[in-house]
Amino acid sequence: MAVAIREQHIAQARALPRRLLNFLRHNPHPTIVAQPAPSSSQSEAVETAETTSLSDPNASMTTIHATRSVSSDPWAVFNPFRPWKNPETGRWHEPVYSLRKQADLVKMARQRGLEDLLPPGMKSTTERERRTVEQGLRVKGTGAGQKVKGKLWERTIKGRLERRRQAMLDMPRMIEKWKQLGHGRGWTKWPK
Repeated sequence: MAVAIREQHIAQARALPRRLLNFLRHNPHPTIVAQPAPSSSQSEAVETAETTSLSDPNASMTTIHATRSVSSDPWAVFNPFRPWKNPETGRWHEPVYSLRKQADLVKMARQRGLEDLLPPGMKSTTERERRTVEQGLRVKGTGAGQKVKGKLWERTIKGRLERRRQAMLDMPRMIEKWKQLGHGRGWTKWPK
């Protein structure tokens, strides 16, 4: 039974696009990767990490890395979609994947229902929804109590349509007046 399920997963993985498969191979989700049981020295590092600040210059690199692995975010150690700061040099490095490549990977993963295996990034669905809720639609005039400026004809169309409607209602009176004035003689263009 387990062998059949494993074969099924392998067949599904082979059906994935090569780019998505390579990404997942090089950047597996941290909860999927089997983590060895912590040794006594690692558990001591975790205990000291809880009491040590990251800005402490005397903290060793293992303590800093242990602090990152204790974090609730599984991608806290390294997220290839976000810029990261080298703890030794203090320099910032660009994300491994550009925003365009992130968008492509997210689209491919979303189509196959694997988006939750990708690290959080600017192009993920949850991040986009969060930004939309936070910032709203960024089109002027779509908020509550706002109006879109529009073109001149769009701004004045209500008045023109009302004048046309009123002219159609007054049409029988206008025709009668036109006949009385001699079928156009002495007729002004806009009678009052």
